[in-house]
Amino acid sequence: MKGKKKAIMLLSGGLDSRLAMKMMLDQGVTLHALNHLTCFCTCTRRSSCQHEAVRAADELGVPMTVRNVTEEFLKIIENPPHGYGSGVNPCIDCRILLFENAAGLMEELDASFIVTGEVLGERPMSQRLEAMKLIERRASVEGLVVRPLSAKMLDPSIPEMRGWVDRDALCSITGRRRKPQFELAEDLGIQDYPCPAGGCRLTDPNFARRMRDLMSNGGLSLSQVKLLKFGRHFRLNPRVKAVVGRNQMENQAIVAHTEPDDVIVEVSKHPGPSTLVRGKWGAEEVRTAAAITVRYSKADNPDKVRVNVKRSGAVMGKQMIVAPAVPGLIEKLRV
Repeated sequence: MKGKKKAIMLLSGGLDSRLAMKMMLDQGVTLHALNHLTCFCTCTRRSSCQHEAVRAADELGVPMTVRNVTEEFLKIIENPPHGYGSGVNPCIDCRILLFENAAGLMEELDASFIVTGEVLGERPMSQRLEAMKLIERRASVEGLVVRPLSAKMLDPSIPEMRGWVDRDALCSITGRRRKPQFELAEDLGIQDYPCPAGGCRLTDPNFARRMRDLMSNGGLSLSQVKLLKFGRHFRLNPRVKAVVGRNQMENQAIVAHTEPDDVIVEVSKHPGPSTLVRGKWGAEEVRTAAAITVRYSKADNPDKVRVNVKRSGAVMGKQMIVAPAVPGLIEKLRV
């Protein structure tokens, strides 16, 4: 093959990007992987704290740069120029950001092109032909992106035309069926892939509903967004919300995310949730949160339950006696 053969590999850790990476390595292309982290990524095994992109790069011996783009991404979510997908997922603007970063790293490392695991038609917003062209144009990388899984269904990229990549060895996969990728993975000897195409919480309807609630009641912040992953959420009023743990792990996580002005509510002497109250709360909001907490507790006398109210991590705090919230109120306030 002719010319330079070094590329930036956009690596999520899902099956598609692993396949694309292995195909390029098999062609002798030198790769440097680039992984973008946000608090919305779901491509990590529950049994491991290691991100799948790190695992994939390590397994194939590819050096990798990891960038946390959560703060930049939050700004995009609040006002995406190209709109949302089915949830609050600004997929086109997300891809533009990732390709811009890849272009910068490409220049920094003297690489010649970008490789992705994208499959034409697999994702309805960002993997349509028109969207792919738009993203390349906006990120100023037109013609410099190789998509090994769908290359034969697309116009030849510059790396293919110049012989840096053998187009004949690339694939023609399209659509949302996963069978072709599974078969290719077997052919390439890739066996361990927990999340076939990566994942993003913003496409989940429940998570998207919580995000919309945040944006409608004060905007986004990293500390607020982190809480969305845990518990049951209740909007007590436009200025106050309560987050109620569903198990011990979530209780611990909620308490760990407490900020100085937050309140933690817990049932005294009985198993039950930890509830975080955040916002410009007053006595009425704290009592409502306490009633919701009792509703989900295992108190043996639920009509009259003692509840502890703590602030700023105080060991001893205020106590109150409340009855459980009625089901109608629970449903009315649930986000």
